[in-house]
Amino acid sequence: MTGRDDNSESGTPVGVNPGYAALQIAKALTTSQDHADPATRERAKEKIAKWETVLRNILSGTVGYGTREPVAGVPGWATLEVVTGGFATGGLLAGGPLQDHERELLKSLPTCRSGEERKNLNTYYLSENGFSELRDRLKSGCYEIAVPEEGALLAVVWLVENGHAEEARELLEKISPYFGKLRFYPIPSAAPRRHGSRVHLQDVATTVGDLQKIEPHQQILAQKEAVEVWAPFYDRMVALFFETVENDWPCRKYPTEWPERAKALTKEYAELRKQHSACGKPERTQGHFAQLREFLVRCAAQPESLTGREVGRIRLILQRYTEKRGRPDSAKCAEARDRQVRDVSAPMFHQVAQVVIPRLEQYEKASGVDDLTPVNAPISTEEAMRFPIPVGTTVPSSVQRKVERCLNETVQELVKRDLITSGETLARVLPQMTSGLRAAGIADPTLRQLYAGIYRAFRRRRSLLLLNLEKQIQIEELPWVAAIDRHRNESLSSTELARQALEEISLLTITSFPHAIIPNKLLQELRALAKGAGLGIPLVEEVAVDIFMGKFSGKFLTAAKQASGFLKGTLYSSYYGIDHDEVARIPDAIELPKKPSFWARTTPKTDPFVQLCASRAGVTLGTWDPATNGMIVEQQQILTTQNLAVLFLDLGLTVALRNQLSDLAKECFQWICQRQQMKIDKWHAKLIMVKNTAYAWRQMIFFLALLPPGDLAAFLQWAQEHIEKQSVEFRKRFGPVLKGLILAAEGRQVGNGSVGESGAHRFLGWTNKKHWLLGET
Repeated sequence: MTGRDDNSESGTPVGVNPGYAALQIAKALTTSQDHADPATRERAKEKIAKWETVLRNILSGTVGYGTREPVAGVPGWATLEVVTGGFATGGLLAGGPLQDHERELLKSLPTCRSGEERKNLNTYYLSENGFSELRDRLKSGCYEIAVPEEGALLAVVWLVENGHAEEARELLEKISPYFGKLRFYPIPSAAPRRHGSRVHLQDVATTVGDLQKIEPHQQILAQKEAVEVWAPFYDRMVALFFETVENDWPCRKYPTEWPERAKALTKEYAELRKQHSACGKPERTQGHFAQLREFLVRCAAQPESLTGREVGRIRLILQRYTEKRGRPDSAKCAEARDRQVRDVSAPMFHQVAQVVIPRLEQYEKASGVDDLTPVNAPISTEEAMRFPIPVGTTVPSSVQRKVERCLNETVQELVKRDLITSGETLARVLPQMTSGLRAAGIADPTLRQLYAGIYRAFRRRRSLLLLNLEKQIQIEELPWVAAIDRHRNESLSSTELARQALEEISLLTITSFPHAIIPNKLLQELRALAKGAGLGIPLVEEVAVDIFMGKFSGKFLTAAKQASGFLKGTLYSSYYGIDHDEVARIPDAIELPKKPSFWARTTPKTDPFVQLCASRAGVTLGTWDPATNGMIVEQQQILTTQNLAVLFLDLGLTVALRNQLSDLAKECFQWICQRQQMKIDKWHAKLIMVKNTAYAWRQMIFFLALLPPGDLAAFLQWAQEHIEKQSVEFRKRFGPVLKGLILAAEGRQVGNGSVGESGAHRFLGWTNKKHWLLGET
């Protein structure tokens, strides 16, 4: 990904490698040329343009990657366009080309000079008419905020309307210099957006787009075409040849006008083939259809050109046809063809989707749907008259599944329905709920809705690539949020609501995805809830090993100390060989230099916690090798438990999960066994698999550490039985890992290096050598 570029004289920022951008361009270029889907190729071209901009920025040094304000002249609160890896392109999401609602409003305003349209629009909303329009939208809630800046002038209106004119003036002074670049006004909406405990995976507009992308299934299209077009045509060809049969041999007689009718049929074939090309059967040279058609052409033009062998071939084809379904004019043939037509007469999925789309379009585009019953109902009489679909046809389950993605439901229900399948997906939908909780301390309902809208938009911002422990921009740093945040009244009820939500989401995440560490995006939501609940939980993010600069912020040590006290004397400590006294001796307050130093200037006194992690990993600080960094970061994850311990401690989850811990551990073990046995060809993908299964193993060890001895013994017995059901190769390769767990449960030491005399091995995901679990590759 990224890494240090020691040639700082080149102008390339330290810590940013232009090779990463070049790699992304190469990947997108391949996709833009080779992918079968035109839409995917087009998106790849857009990616190329963005990454070319990033590469130019890196090489020219015009963008300060690694800082909170990378683009010169653009304040940190402005929403930047950010691509994979946290690279800002320099584009502003509240800027760029005019949108439809902006162009529509401009039609009603006096003509302005080209390039000043956005400034004109921002200024309009400060006029009497524009201010009145914003006031009405604020009261009705009929607006949408896609990027946080679009809530700024609404905040100005609220401040003025509530007697805070001076604060409104101060806010305008901060944002008015950017009136020409950014839109500070909302998107008009026909209905108010609501927030609450029910969320949706995607909005109605996105769901409609997904349904529009459903394409006909080519195999089913070919089958329908074969039955509805080519089977009747084949029957007519066979019937023509039966007219030539005499004494059981074809081509012995040709009735009047037979050649003309045969020529007309072959001409009809050419026309039909122009319209119907899904089915390849008519063109297969070894098939009866193509052979008989070729004989028909020759018989119509020069019947004497047929050899005896060819006439015998025609006779055989007619015999096979008759044996299968009788002659073309027989009741047996008619019945067989009718049965085939019935088999393929069901509407195709893309056709049913075209009926469902208008049903969905009746709902607000930017929202979800509370009740999908009317959307997924069978085809009505009225719809059957508009679409070529029979009355009562049911909506296929695959189409219903797509529709279900816009269902408004509780997070728990969406997880249960397998709509939310990972922590990353959960993080994507949570702002819909947490926005309401964060706004719960605001008494005024109009301001509460405004804050919730800004919050949701802010959570959609992509994180920047930051170096030297810099912190992402927080929502309170947006000038318009800071102005209205002063009018928040954190009541006991809102605090309790936030705590309850934090506990529920934490439990849901751990029980639904026990094998996975909590992703950084989800941690953002948990931190927001913890803040609303008044809890100072030291939640630590997953550190990117390719930009790790030899330091952890103070919360990592705090989390490690809390985890150490929580797990002292448990299986977790025994398995990972943790010296809790050594962790406890590290001073809480560490004096760091004002200007963060790089590896070459880092000393043991600077960060004793990272020194401990490096020592446990058996590596020396001072390298920028990602694998070595990964070994250090993994030891940090072991010592902090990557958030499990602090959540269990501060939220009392041990009691809540007491009866589920063994099952959670089993889910982890099963997931590890399955992933370890997947067929993976690419070496990098194999390394990722080992890393993720090692993380899942650590999660499992944590759950097991909280079990009473009897339950732990039962788990170990179950694990041995489960692994015996796996392949011989996997049992041989993974056996040392399970042996290590058994030794740790007995209170004995587990090796960190290669498999020792005991046949046991501690399972870690990172190594700067070849990983022993990958075997001979």
